[in-house]
Amino acid sequence: MLIDDFVSDLGRALAGPSGPKRDLVVEARDSLSDTADALEAEGLDRAEAERRAVAEFGEISEIAPGYQAELTAVAGRRLGRLLFISVPMTVLMWSVIWRFYPVDANAWAHKPGWFLFVSRLLDALQLATGLLGGLALFALGRGTRWIRRPRLVTRALGVLVWAMLPATGVLSLLLSYDSGVPDSVPVYLPSVLANAVTSALWGVQLYGAARCLRVTRTI
Repeated sequence: MLIDDFVSDLGRALAGPSGPKRDLVVEARDSLSDTADALEAEGLDRAEAERRAVAEFGEISEIAPGYQAELTAVAGRRLGRLLFISVPMTVLMWSVIWRFYPVDANAWAHKPGWFLFVSRLLDALQLATGLLGGLALFALGRGTRWIRRPRLVTRALGVLVWAMLPATGVLSLLLSYDSGVPDSVPVYLPSVLANAVTSALWGVQLYGAARCLRVTRTI
C-alpha cells in the first residue's frame, strides 16, 4: 500500500473533530514520508520505499485505536469547556433579566406556589451541568494520568447533555408560560434576546453531545 492510500484509509477509520483529526492524519503522512525519503535515499525506488514505510508504520487496525482515543478526548474536552462556560453564563443572564423585569414588583404577587421551587431546581440543574462539564474538562486534560478510561468520561458527558437539556427545557417552559407572570414579560426585548442566545447555546451543546456519543462508539 502506498502512502496516499494508507492515509486515506486512516482518515476514513477515524471519527472526531475535523481540525484535530486532520492534524493527526497529516502527522501520520509526514512520518511516513520521512521514512520513505530515508529508504529512497538508501537506493529503493519511490513506490517500494513507500510500501516499506507503510509496512513499518503498522496496520490501520493497530494504530487507529490510539488516534481515535485522542480524538475522543478532544471531543470530550470541547464539550466540557462549552458546558463549563456557557451554562453558568445562561443562569447569570436569566437571573439578571428576572431581577429587573417586570419592573412592577406586584406582577409576581400571584405566581403559583411551585414557582420558587421550580426556579431553584432549574438553577441547580444548570449549575450542576456546568460543574460536571468543568470536572470532565479536568479529567480529560491533566486528569488523564489518573483516569484509565477517558472514553467513558466523554460518553457520560454526552449522555448527560441529552438527559439534562430536555429536563431544563421543560422547567424553563413552566416558568415562562405557567407562572402567572403577565404575557408582556416574555416578549420584552431582553427576554427575546436571552431566549435566542439560550436556544443557540442549547443547539451547540446538543451537537457536541451527539459528536461525543458518535466518537465513543468507534472505539
